[in-house]
Amino acid sequence: MMVPLNKSLKMFTLALLFIITITSFLLNYTNNVVSTSWDPKQIAYQFSERVRKLLKYSRRPCSCDTCILEESSAWFEERFNITIQPFLTNQNAFLSQDNYNWWLKLQGERSPKPMNEVIQELFSFIPGDWEHFLDRSSSRCRRCAVIGNSGNLRQSQYGQEIDAHDLVFRMNKAPTKGFESDVGSKTTHHFVYPESYRELGETVSMILIPFKVLDLRWVISALTNGTINHTYIPVPRKIKADKDKIMVYHPSFMKYVYDNWLQHHGRYPSTGFLSIIFAIHLCDEVDLYGFGADSKGNWHHYWENNPSAGAFRQTGVHDGDFEANVTHILASAAKVRLFKGR
Repeated sequence: MMVPLNKSLKMFTLALLFIITITSFLLNYTNNVVSTSWDPKQIAYQFSERVRKLLKYSRRPCSCDTCILEESSAWFEERFNITIQPFLTNQNAFLSQDNYNWWLKLQGERSPKPMNEVIQELFSFIPGDWEHFLDRSSSRCRRCAVIGNSGNLRQSQYGQEIDAHDLVFRMNKAPTKGFESDVGSKTTHHFVYPESYRELGETVSMILIPFKVLDLRWVISALTNGTINHTYIPVPRKIKADKDKIMVYHPSFMKYVYDNWLQHHGRYPSTGFLSIIFAIHLCDEVDLYGFGADSKGNWHHYWENNPSAGAFRQTGVHDGDFEANVTHILASAAKVRLFKGR
């Protein structure tokens, strides 16, 4: 029976590392044998330590310099649940009654259509399986940049290093044209909801964050007959997004973020914080840009001069201060790197 190429390569790599370890050990022992007495126990201990380190290396969760799942902390372990899936797919479209009831209250939709019926129709238009994105490998190094919209990106000159990441996540209205030197030009995935939608590039995957059943129906409408043009505000009747690149954020994952990470602060998580936890589940290394206040303590968007900067934090929908605190703890635990501007 033929052994798969990637499995053969892994076996060869492990064998080679094992041989190198034995050779290195023997050479090291030979160089020191003149000045030390022969001690079988010491030799066995030194050899077992080298084998232990070799096995630890071969079991690393990724090939990056640092891996989110490699070094742990009690605080992180208490909150992180790898079994919760961030994508809504054909296979995991079921919502528990508790999660469904919580989700329905987020924006108070009246008389929503049956969820199962809408999901079935939705996945007749867009792909229903993105779970392969969650496969982890010791040979993979997926470096991700999550770009918030803070004014601290101004004059940061982060653009080039942002674009060097494998995946670049942006959200809502975030423009790049005219701001490339500070925010970069590359976008692989863009988080939106109907009220924050903007036209995306042909290569960009759209990640819909649905806050109500109507948001799922809007995607269907925007890809077909364009009958929905108003939710609680006007929304685009039609979109140009590639239907084969549309993904849907799982409502149960939103509840998980709210329960485990925000511990019920605010009414529900912000798009920015939902994007951060999404990236932690999807990536091996996560760098955060454009989160928090600017150097003057103002909370505003990098593309605008907002005289009432920070007023949105008083709406009661999101707890921006608590979210910022959790983000800083993630950075302190070496789960993300937080770039705060120049």
